[in-house]
Amino acid sequence: MLMARLLVAILLAPLIAPAQKKPVTLEALARLPQPVSSLSVQWSSDSKRFVYREGAYLVLYDVASRSSKRLLPWSALEQAATKVASEETYAWENRRVTEQTLQWMPDGKDLLVLAGGDLFVVKTAAGGWVQLTSTPFAERDPKLSPDGKLLAYRHQHDLYVMEIASRRITRLTTDGSPTILNGELDWVYPEELDLGSAYWWSPDSQSVAYLQFDVSRQLIHPHVDLLGLFAKAEPQRYPKAGTPNADVRLGVVPAQGGSTRWMDLGETRDRLLARVYWAPDSKTLGVFRLNRVQDHLHFLRVNARTGTSELVLEEKDPYWINIKNDFAWLAKRNQFVWASERDGWRHLYLYDQSGRLVSQLTKGEFEVTHLNLVDEQGGRLILESTEASPLERQIYSVNLETGERRRLSAEPGTHSASFSPNGEYWVDHFSSLQQPPRTVLRDAAGKLLATIREMDSKPYDELEVLPTELVQFRGSDGALFYARLIKPVNFDPRRKYPAVIIVYGGPHAQTVRNVWPAVNWEQVLAHRGFVIWQMDNRGSAGRGHQWESKIYRRLGKQELEDQIEGVKHLVSLGFVDPQRIGITGWSYGGYMTLYALFHAPEIFKAGVSGAPVTDWRHYDTIYTERYLGLPSDNAAGYRQSSPVFDAPKLQGKLMLIHNFGDDNVLFQHSMQMQVELQKAGKQYELLIYPQKSHGVTGALSRHMREAMIAFFERCL
Repeated sequence: MLMARLLVAILLAPLIAPAQKKPVTLEALARLPQPVSSLSVQWSSDSKRFVYREGAYLVLYDVASRSSKRLLPWSALEQAATKVASEETYAWENRRVTEQTLQWMPDGKDLLVLAGGDLFVVKTAAGGWVQLTSTPFAERDPKLSPDGKLLAYRHQHDLYVMEIASRRITRLTTDGSPTILNGELDWVYPEELDLGSAYWWSPDSQSVAYLQFDVSRQLIHPHVDLLGLFAKAEPQRYPKAGTPNADVRLGVVPAQGGSTRWMDLGETRDRLLARVYWAPDSKTLGVFRLNRVQDHLHFLRVNARTGTSELVLEEKDPYWINIKNDFAWLAKRNQFVWASERDGWRHLYLYDQSGRLVSQLTKGEFEVTHLNLVDEQGGRLILESTEASPLERQIYSVNLETGERRRLSAEPGTHSASFSPNGEYWVDHFSSLQQPPRTVLRDAAGKLLATIREMDSKPYDELEVLPTELVQFRGSDGALFYARLIKPVNFDPRRKYPAVIIVYGGPHAQTVRNVWPAVNWEQVLAHRGFVIWQMDNRGSAGRGHQWESKIYRRLGKQELEDQIEGVKHLVSLGFVDPQRIGITGWSYGGYMTLYALFHAPEIFKAGVSGAPVTDWRHYDTIYTERYLGLPSDNAAGYRQSSPVFDAPKLQGKLMLIHNFGDDNVLFQHSMQMQVELQKAGKQYELLIYPQKSHGVTGALSRHMREAMIAFFERCL
């Protein structure tokens, strides 16, 4: 009997063996759900509840009961909204302009919601909603006054205020036009200064401070939509390096209407008004004023009633000054928190109102990457930093008196946090190479209270997702580099594989992190037999100001030298064929692809360059001048950094890809690159897409990826 059972088990074994996992293909990727991202959480003022959008629903989470409920489907509000009339001309609004679609009323009971261009008050207890606006235009960038009685918004370049109880509307500004933007950003400010809005309520709800942009001197780029029966002009105000920026001034207008008082900030032409902060007393404004090339910052204290200003603090940097959202007033202490990279790392400092340094709050060879919360009553700051590792982001509490730090996040990897107003609770979204994305609720000390959301791994379980490895190595000068590696399917270390180098390489970006890896077209390449490699060169983010400043006044050179160090290390591992190495990247990565093909043809045999900058004189003012200075002051640096002048050096295979309507890296870059390649007798492949965006998305993205994979298979 025993032998019979054993024989049956042996015969059935193939039938009950685990199902073989399927390869990752573009078809399989198309069926996968959208990647899990961090929740955009809005806390109530009493810190007892928060709301967020999840899929098609608006969800309310109650902290005390650790429970959530769906308030309503978002589509219900969109269907109730009045259909917004289409604009006569295409509006080139920057992708980083932010609008608050969810705001709590100050009583913590109801929500203000922007949906379908109209505004609604959603009743969280009773259910249902009240529609505040029903107009054939969208109320843009709505903001509740701190007392909850008034609602400001923007329409056709002017600011308006609604008294919620009576629905009475007051127009605050009247001179708005296509070239005079009141409380409305131009294209380049949000893109390069990460400024998402251009007006702010005073804490006492009596005044509105706003930036006015005069864009009349800005260069007009003549975009054309070619998809209709007749070509349609869609001009964009786009300031190129060395050309005029918008003239920007700061005004304060009474919330009940009246004349704007313009603040006297000294010389503002060829200056950047990078940040504006109301002080808690509603009498004072703090303003960050940068010079044009961004190596000299003035912090001005401005009297909102008289318009007069005084210099409180100034910073100078031998390279450039990075601006982030890490300033805060401390009302009770009569102090403010200031961020600086003066010691080579981004750290927080405490100053009194006269501009006298009180203390350095953080110190060490790491970066403070985000200021999450100022808990003045608790005597602490909450911040995110690279202290544990440049590959991680962890959350810390810092004592305002002693500077003592305490880590609040426990798991290794990458954390992002949203704290309640009183700091008692926080929502933590985190992941690592081993930990799929997870969103949890924690208390002030970091203790795990509840799981809010976890990634559903079932759709991925049937696929053979190849592991991502983190690699660290030292270059020839001793510099420590980090890279990520995906080995091909059925990897055999005795074989020699072709490799595709994925590159970005530019400042303000870090591509190698301890974070859950995306399942994307790189996996498809690995399943087709390619090694995937990506590293962060000097000039990238997360390693301190000295690390990133190596690209100052000359782009491409240091980045390529470091990328070549990475390729040498990859080849030294023994399984990559040095004669079959390709490279690809988008935006700055597209630029680096061209730079690598032209300057290191002995290493890179083929490249796919997506939306590349080819001549830095054609890129925007704020970004380009920060790193290269003005074209008139650094003509050699501009020329040496621009691959358009090196077309005759092409030896390998090249594919160019660009959206014809790209509003960031203009199609002009690729057009002029092609002309120079043609003059030099160099052959190349070209894909042009019609979208009005910097990236190719949707169904067209799959078309593009198919072409890219086929290109590398042909060439490598």
